[in-house]
Amino acid sequence: MKLKPLASIVSFGLSKFGKREGLYSRELFYEAAQEAFERAPNLDPRRDVQALFIGQMSEYFEHQGHMGPLAADWVGLERVPAVRVENACASSGVALRCGLLAVKSGLYDVVMVGGVEKMTHIPTINNVEILTLASDNPFEQWNGVTFPGLYALMAVAHMERYGTTEEQLGMVAVKNHRNGSLNPKAHMQKQVTLEEVLSSKPVSWPLKLYDCSLITDGASCVILTRPDIARKFTDTPIDILGSGQAYDRLPLSERESLHSIPAAKLACREAYQMAGITAADVDLAEVHDCFTIAEIMAYEDLGFCGEGEGGKLIEEGVTELDGNIPVNPSGGLKAKGHPVGATGAAQVYEICLQLIGEAGPRQVKDAEVALTHNVGGSGATSVVHIFRRRG
Repeated sequence: MKLKPLASIVSFGLSKFGKREGLYSRELFYEAAQEAFERAPNLDPRRDVQALFIGQMSEYFEHQGHMGPLAADWVGLERVPAVRVENACASSGVALRCGLLAVKSGLYDVVMVGGVEKMTHIPTINNVEILTLASDNPFEQWNGVTFPGLYALMAVAHMERYGTTEEQLGMVAVKNHRNGSLNPKAHMQKQVTLEEVLSSKPVSWPLKLYDCSLITDGASCVILTRPDIARKFTDTPIDILGSGQAYDRLPLSERESLHSIPAAKLACREAYQMAGITAADVDLAEVHDCFTIAEIMAYEDLGFCGEGEGGKLIEEGVTELDGNIPVNPSGGLKAKGHPVGATGAAQVYEICLQLIGEAGPRQVKDAEVALTHNVGGSGATSVVHIFRRRG
């Protein structure tokens, strides 16, 4: 395992996820930032934070652009460089990578990274229209396909090639709702049965209502430093050991296959090599379960099992809280919620809680090495990070 980390996380914050009526995205980001500042009393945001990288998918949700300086102003940073990062649902995962590069380059000692999206105040049809902008315009949008349709195509390809079943997809929803019921910041703290998942309203076959993630409001953030100064701000730094990012062609029609996300494989290979680990060293993971089939494919793309074995992995309970590789202890996008710009950094928030042993009833026992997997759109962007608790 790599001994010298790339950067260290010294604090982290998350707003409550859900339908946050009456609040703007700037107020949600303030809520997340306040938690991060309170967790690090030795950090003075005005004095110490030298740059902000914030993920946000679209300005159309609130008719508000220029989010970088707006967010920096609302959380009280002192006229620092503030950059909005847009990579669809992977926006704040990529923002983390930008912050990491900024620290690793030596340009800054301390940076803030986060994400935000306010979505629930507009009708679902408008949310669908905005989210669909992350797919290909002439080849997908003009033909009427939306993201449930695109992931349904991937699900059908996986089912036909490997025999994956609707029941196995449903088991992902049952697990993540059970985990989400233990998370006080989750959008949906409600357990569901497999029967309820399988009998829920069809969205795009084989995906049904409970196979789909939630339209959610929320914000997230972390504070990164150089590893050698991390203990100045916290006794429990989380080191980032590896970072990988890759892209693929935007339209599904131009990809070689539909039953996996090649960009995720490339990103995790880069992150594993950088960290000096393999999938067998990972104690827990937060993965991008925008649809249940996405989590099944993530198991395989990240090397937690062989190709085509993702359905069997969930069926055998390997990814449950008490399994060999707990996945999405937070409830994932499926139950915690999916405020798209905030999702990547929110995954990191959960990893930090788990690695310092503060995840409460959903705590994964003896976790030391963890992974996040954040996907943009139907997989045209994938970003993977590896974390380790410092001893």
